[in-house]
Amino acid sequence: MGSRASTLLREEEIEEIKKETGFSHSQITRLYSRFTSLDKGENGTLSREDFQRIPELAINPLGDRIINAFFPEGEDQVNFRGFMRTLAHFRPIEDNEKNKNAATSEPLNSRTNKLLCEFIDEKPW
Repeated sequence: MGSRASTLLREEEIEEIKKETGFSHSQITRLYSRFTSLDKGENGTLSREDFQRIPELAINPLGDRIINAFFPEGEDQVNFRGFMRTLAHFRPIEDNEKNKNAATSEPLNSRTNKLLCEFIDEKPW
């Protein structure tokens, strides 16, 4: 599984994701490994069912809300890039310029974007 994660994720992609989300190289590769282990269909995307198999989400009273955050309106699959953009909203708020959302010029993990992610059905990304 570790070799699969390292061979399918290119360095250029890691660098782009680092700039967009603020995650470190090691965090991205670790999350990619987790993403691929959840991808039971081995098609490079996750479905709602893939998320529902996570025991911690299955018992969480907000589990459905958390799962829904990963899926834009009308979508039933999320790729690794979308997965990472959503996870970036859950990162601690930092005063940096590394992970700005091009549409809002604010970091993905800003207070505003965290609130939009949680309370607005239309995602800002």
